[in-house]
Amino acid sequence: MPKKLSIGLAILATGFVLISMTGCSSEPTKPAASESAQPKPPEAATGSSAFYKCYISARGWAQDAQPYRAESAAGKSHDGKATEWRVGFASPSLHTMKFFTWSNGDISHGVDDTYSPTNSSTQVFNVQFLKTDTDKAFSVAQEHGGDKLLEKEPDTPMLYVLEWNRQDNALFWHVIYGADRETAKLRIAVNATTGEFSRVEK
Repeated sequence: MPKKLSIGLAILATGFVLISMTGCSSEPTKPAASESAQPKPPEAATGSSAFYKCYISARGWAQDAQPYRAESAAGKSHDGKATEWRVGFASPSLHTMKFFTWSNGDISHGVDDTYSPTNSSTQVFNVQFLKTDTDKAFSVAQEHGGDKLLEKEPDTPMLYVLEWNRQDNALFWHVIYGADRETAKLRIAVNATTGEFSRVEK
């Protein structure tokens, strides 16, 4: 066989083998991991859990930051938990206040606003008074009319508000059966320090 012909046949054979190997090794395109992964369900937390995470962030903003209010986003979870919590803090030295928000495990904050210590709606309190969490407050509220209401209307949204009460000189969780205070079907005040039932609010 002529030398040129044998070299040509060898090159041709090598090319055929490479093409065959490429064809055998090709696989169908796999979907990206992000496409096949299921969306992460929203993370929920009790009031105290979210509160203290916001408190740590607030102390990074101002060393003398003190809380004056905490509230959940209204939701239908009936276990004292919510997927979003807003906590207001005031700094007497900076004369400013700021809201910190816990949402699905992340902390963010709003803009600074002017703080006045004489404003009753922004009465700061010592964090040591907060000893009862919202799951306990919800259980107490259930024992004072909440269970009957949810039995009749299970889709009722829940709202939790933490505030200092000057008249009682005490910290309260307000367990609200409704999307807001004005249209609520039932509102129960639970002492956030002792965990005891205080009153049904009108």
